[in-house]
Amino acid sequence: MRNLLILALTLISFNMLRGQSKTLKIGIAGLTHTHVHWLLGREAFEDIEIVGIAEPDKALAARYAKQYGFSMELVYDSLEEMVEATSPEAITAFGTIAAHLEVVEFAAPRGIHVMVEKPLAISLKDAERMASLARKYNIHLLTNYETTWYATHHELKSRLDAGEIGALRKVVIRDGHRGPKKIGVNKEFLEWLTHPEYNGAGALMDFGCYGANLMTWLMEGQRPLSVTAVTQQLQPENNPLVDDEAMIILTYPKANALIQASWNWPIGRKDMEVYGLKGVLYADNGKDLRKRIAEGYDGYQEEQFSVKERAYPVNDPFAYLVAVVRGEINRAPTDLSALENNLLVMEILEAAMKSARTGETVHLPE
Repeated sequence: MRNLLILALTLISFNMLRGQSKTLKIGIAGLTHTHVHWLLGREAFEDIEIVGIAEPDKALAARYAKQYGFSMELVYDSLEEMVEATSPEAITAFGTIAAHLEVVEFAAPRGIHVMVEKPLAISLKDAERMASLARKYNIHLLTNYETTWYATHHELKSRLDAGEIGALRKVVIRDGHRGPKKIGVNKEFLEWLTHPEYNGAGALMDFGCYGANLMTWLMEGQRPLSVTAVTQQLQPENNPLVDDEAMIILTYPKANALIQASWNWPIGRKDMEVYGLKGVLYADNGKDLRKRIAEGYDGYQEEQFSVKERAYPVNDPFAYLVAVVRGEINRAPTDLSALENNLLVMEILEAAMKSARTGETVHLPE
């Protein structure tokens, strides 16, 4: 009887520990990137616990504390103080893109995993340094894009891989809105989003990264042969230091892509058209997908699909982070959040900036 009681207590203790380990302790590095609302306003699952926030701007932190009901005792002046006091297992970076390197330089040697908001870094040099640290210290370094969680994109790729529209030949990806100032982003975000020292560029970096990320995924990690880009500044009064319009052309041996990144769309959009030899797949947004199969010269048959949200944990960046850290998901190098994919994204973006600056096509090494 005594042995049975000991066994029962052991099993209870094991299950309690296992339940505790399931919850990932997350620290937040910065609050100036307004994508942080995604995390702060997230439904209260038991998969994560926000143990600390590093944000020196106490007025900003107090504003969000009031909005979301967290205690200001969670807020620390620096990343060092927050980590020392709370020992997070992972850090989510919601500061400037330029600050991503600093976060990884601090977190990686301590074995702390990192998820940054898109894009991975402000430059290819920073991205390569971050990758080197992640590999050296064996941490996960993920990049979060809104479009990663669009169910239509995953349904589109499944249908493309199944050959429903034939071999891939052309992709058109459009992302953007009216511009940060016009849509009313807060001053803390606007100050760095429209400054090249902190964001790297304007619309080219902010929205061009989506297309480069999706195209790298669709092409199974294949490097483009060349990158050609044109940028414009159509709102100099609102974006005096950076571009607000970018068109990026990627060429591959048997396909090409046009990425249209803009702060000048009258209506915000994140959509994609994928053309094969037999037809087209249109991901109009995160829920609506269309397929057209060619008939004759300009005829077609169209089907429309309303795609359901993907299942947990691949429907949400923070659930995905937990699953990756806990070893429940073995990500592929081509995955949308993967380090390898996003290193190539940075190579494409840097080539695009060079092309726009010089007026010449940039050929990438094989």
